[in-house]
Amino acid sequence: MGAATQTAEPDAKQEGRPRGQWGALVFLALAQFMVVLDGTIVNLALPRLQIEMGVSDTTRSWVVTAYALVFGAFLLLGGRVADFWGRKRTFIVAAAGFAIASLAGGIAQEAWELIGARALQGLFAALLAPAALALLTVSFPGGKDRGTAFAIFGSISGVGAAVGVLLGGFLTDYMSWRWTFFVNVPIAIIALVGVIYMVRESKAAGPAKYDWPGVVLAALGLGSLVYGFTNAEHGWGAPEARGFIFAGVVLLVLFVAVEKKVKHPLLPLRVATERNRAAAFLAAFLSGAVLIGGILFINFYIQIVLGFAPFIAGIASLPMTVVLIVTAALVAKNLPKLGAKIPTAVGPAFMAAAMLWLTQVTAEGTYAVNMLPALILMGIGLGMVFVPMQNLALFSVDKDDAGVASALVNASQQIGGSLGIALFSTIAAAATAAAGAAGGSQMVALSAGYSSVFLWAAGVAILIAPLALLLITITRETFSGSDEDQPIHLG
Repeated sequence: MGAATQTAEPDAKQEGRPRGQWGALVFLALAQFMVVLDGTIVNLALPRLQIEMGVSDTTRSWVVTAYALVFGAFLLLGGRVADFWGRKRTFIVAAAGFAIASLAGGIAQEAWELIGARALQGLFAALLAPAALALLTVSFPGGKDRGTAFAIFGSISGVGAAVGVLLGGFLTDYMSWRWTFFVNVPIAIIALVGVIYMVRESKAAGPAKYDWPGVVLAALGLGSLVYGFTNAEHGWGAPEARGFIFAGVVLLVLFVAVEKKVKHPLLPLRVATERNRAAAFLAAFLSGAVLIGGILFINFYIQIVLGFAPFIAGIASLPMTVVLIVTAALVAKNLPKLGAKIPTAVGPAFMAAAMLWLTQVTAEGTYAVNMLPALILMGIGLGMVFVPMQNLALFSVDKDDAGVASALVNASQQIGGSLGIALFSTIAAAATAAAGAAGGSQMVALSAGYSSVFLWAAGVAILIAPLALLLITITRETFSGSDEDQPIHLG
């Protein structure tokens, strides 16, 4: 197959067509929801977990870091495993493994057991996320239905993170922090059984040859970056931050050099360098920083300054989730008219406006004035960005590379989120200390720190707009037509 536009054909290794596209979407989206949920659900349980298990602040931070570290480090390998070994088979093994790791975390009695369970969750999530998105690509090869399916799937990233805060607060307040782990078990089982019955197997054609030098360099490079970014909250000059970030950059430069030379690269560079897909990966990186980092500090303000209990704080974040879902549905419906460039460029303006609104937070602030308008604006912005982002990430990609392309968009968002938390934590600490030194009360100082974070987050968000305008070239006609007659572009 050449670069010309061709009618969509079944995967060379796909065993017939999917039994039910929309049934498949339900279970694949459920798996993605679980993966994103676990990025935030444990956060609200950390204080109580720390008290009950008697762990130090450093050990407590590893409960979060272990998941992000392993997830980010092995996503690219997970995408390639899904392509070569079989996307359905990988999904089933990963969902079962995630359920077992979650059960192990829930029954953990020692800190090392808990951290090990979180690392295992990250490993299986690195297999599960790209397999789910690749299976979605196979189930919806083109047309209007593909846009709708990707809109639903894409909105899960924002919904899962927000619901994680809500559910984490509820389970911690009314049950036990252990249920932030146990809740994954039924979700994983339902997704696993659904995919077994609703989705056909598919895999890349040709021999399954792994680029092991690339695997090692990518895992160590991405892992070093995540670890360095996570430790940067203790100061960017700290050796464990600066050293690991530098090592990560060097390793990833070497990784690119290796990928140019090997016959069967872990990441074919054509996947990342096509300009429309590059726009999606950059948007995922920057929106991940704003979403994951921003939600963390929004939650801090609601709980610490406004004094909301964990569960009530979770409910307070729901307007963003509801607006995101509605906006994503509207964008998906109108994608054939709008195209990808307009929503991807306009959405960041809403995100930046939300963060600028939040810069006005004060120690005497109120939820209705200081938070609610910003949450609504953020929901609109994220909904506009996530729908085209998921479509663009797999635009024109060779079907044999669907798994690795899926992994790359997840990895971009994960690395962006890690950087966002690290960067914003450092900014908050410096601004809070300065306000405290100037004679402000604790709440005044904290509010000043949060305000500085939101200002920087606005700057990060607005960077997405020029990237969209410069890089996105596909026309709105790409998103029109039916599943039966819609051509797709093959790389």
